[in-house]
Amino acid sequence: MIDDLLPMTNVFAIALKQKQYKTYILSDETANSTLEVVPERGGIATSWLVEGKEMLYLDAERFANPDRTVRGGIPILFPICGNLADKTYTYKGVSRQLERHGFARDLPWTATEQVTEGCAALTLVLKSDEKTQAVYPFDFQLAFTYQIKGNSLEIVQEYTNLGFEPMPFSSGLHPYFFAPDKTNLRFQIPGMQYRDRNTHSKGYFTGVFDPTLDEIDISFDELTGLAAIVTDAARGLRLTLSYNSSYGKLIFWMIEGKDFYCLEPWTAPGNALNTGEHLIYLQPGATCETIVRMTANFF
Repeated sequence: MIDDLLPMTNVFAIALKQKQYKTYILSDETANSTLEVVPERGGIATSWLVEGKEMLYLDAERFANPDRTVRGGIPILFPICGNLADKTYTYKGVSRQLERHGFARDLPWTATEQVTEGCAALTLVLKSDEKTQAVYPFDFQLAFTYQIKGNSLEIVQEYTNLGFEPMPFSSGLHPYFFAPDKTNLRFQIPGMQYRDRNTHSKGYFTGVFDPTLDEIDISFDELTGLAAIVTDAARGLRLTLSYNSSYGKLIFWMIEGKDFYCLEPWTAPGNALNTGEHLIYLQPGATCETIVRMTANFF
């Protein structure tokens, strides 16, 4: 009888499973929530279940092909978000090329620390090497900690400049949220105006997007808050995406006929490594931290 009055204690665990890639499975068994993370495939989170229901979209065919970028999960964007003009930037008189969204999402990360007390948390690390320095001449370390508890996923990101000069970069996340019926989506985004990233035209946000359009690719460049809320009436789901003030932009991307929409927090716009707009300049030896949190509530 006394046991019935005690608060329920969540049970956390981390398992390692060999699929095509080694996959870490973080779980909150009490909440029936899990997160799957694949370090060697760009440190990506590929699945996030809340109350046993999938939150993320994943194109399994592209994921299985190591020569293709992943479409789905939560790809990591570093040291740029979006595209550079002609894929090129110049640093100290030397021109270099970076592919769209940078290289972090394509490289193998290393799993380091695991925690199962109070939450399930896994830390992944990516360090600069000769391959990265050929296209981005800076010495760095990234440490991303994925943490689940109940119906929330938190991604804590630490960027450290191991070099001897200021390190310019931008960063972001590119979550693909699963939405099999996009006609019932409603958005609360903290920005009145958006910019079409293809035509550069501007429009005023009404809270809905037309899912019959071939593609929607827009940027909210002047955010007035630190959270966006998506209501998916078809799934009875309310998803909250929150982030710290390092993120000054939200990108919304959706294509017709695919069961996803993307809502991406970026620290800077595309081509920032050339324009300098909102770039982070990290001083030698310094570390900066950013946080993104996702919470799913069913109604």
